[in-house]
Amino acid sequence: MENFRRLAASLAVAALIVSSAFARDYRLTVAPVGVDRAAQVIVVKLPPDARGATSARGSDGVYPLQVDSDGTARLVVPAQKAGQSLEFQLQAAPAKASGGVAVTSDRQRVRVLVAGRPAFDYQMDREALPRADIAPEFKRAGYIHPVYSPAGKIVTDDYPSNHVHHHGIWSPWTKTSFQGRSPDFWNMQAKTGAEDFVALDRTWSGPVHGGFESRLKMVDLSGPAPVTVLNETWRVTAYLVAGGGGVPATVFDLEVTQTCATNDPLLLPKYHYGGFGFRGAAEWNGESGAVFLTSEGETDRVKGNATRGRWCYLGGQIGGAVAGTAVLGHPGNFRAPQPMRLHPNMPYLSYVPQQLGDFAIEPGKPYVVRFRFVASDGAPDQRAIDAYWNGYALQPEVKLEAAR
Repeated sequence: MENFRRLAASLAVAALIVSSAFARDYRLTVAPVGVDRAAQVIVVKLPPDARGATSARGSDGVYPLQVDSDGTARLVVPAQKAGQSLEFQLQAAPAKASGGVAVTSDRQRVRVLVAGRPAFDYQMDREALPRADIAPEFKRAGYIHPVYSPAGKIVTDDYPSNHVHHHGIWSPWTKTSFQGRSPDFWNMQAKTGAEDFVALDRTWSGPVHGGFESRLKMVDLSGPAPVTVLNETWRVTAYLVAGGGGVPATVFDLEVTQTCATNDPLLLPKYHYGGFGFRGAAEWNGESGAVFLTSEGETDRVKGNATRGRWCYLGGQIGGAVAGTAVLGHPGNFRAPQPMRLHPNMPYLSYVPQQLGDFAIEPGKPYVVRFRFVASDGAPDQRAIDAYWNGYALQPEVKLEAAR
């Protein structure tokens, strides 16, 4: 009898917990702003009685809500016009089924799908080569390729024949100084340095966001024995978002953290490229094959080279239609807005803080850089990309309160 009473009490407590998981109505308000914003990721900590919420109802529809185990909720707002206040009612009812962000992995790659369509892959197998004529020193893993536009156009390239060491989205340094030597982690044909994939630490999927975390290392090969110079982590997060103004887009964030692996710093002298690279589609090769557009309105790749930009778009014709990617730099990045390398005859761009002078990555002082990528179809629109940058870079003012 006593055991029965204990069981009944336990069931009553469990029922109370379930029923109170979403016991009150809550209203989420995003304050008006002076600029258009697109693809805002709203982050809010929910009280215990609101953590059963699965969606947020706004004036123009119902959006999925993703709640972590600690009560942190994320909601992606596709668009907010300048001066517009947004209000959402949290609810336990599901949003319209979309597939969310699904992340899977095998030995060769991480694959990310958004709303059921391919978004991008992360390559982890240095032996998985696109053709047989690639020399061993060029083998690399730990980079993003392919990246797909919403229409399925591949907007990156890998192991291009004119620069075999280029790989979609990757992050090695070029001109360096370490322990009196000069390893080059970018130009692998020099055989003085390498950026190696180490491990995939975790993946996650969800109705709003999904992604992965991985580890890499930069190794000095120029001395008598290999020495790990930097330990590197990548955190990549993809979002389900319709896009500003209802235009579909593939949207994901990259955060790279580099820390010294020894007690010696990595010195980075002034140089014109290296540290982050984006290689565009093979169809855009040549002086006139690629379309560039910077945040300052520059479309001439030669004039835009070595200028500073909050963002840069790189695109062009693929199969008779225009597609491309805007690479948005976070305002918290070192020396932001960072200078850019826009190549004169290849579809390639790099953000290069060392263009402004020497600096160093020092022991105990991690170097962190963040970017957002917006892949889209159609000609680039400066106002639309500005809205995406505003949505990424400017922290929204959010208020959560119990509805009366």
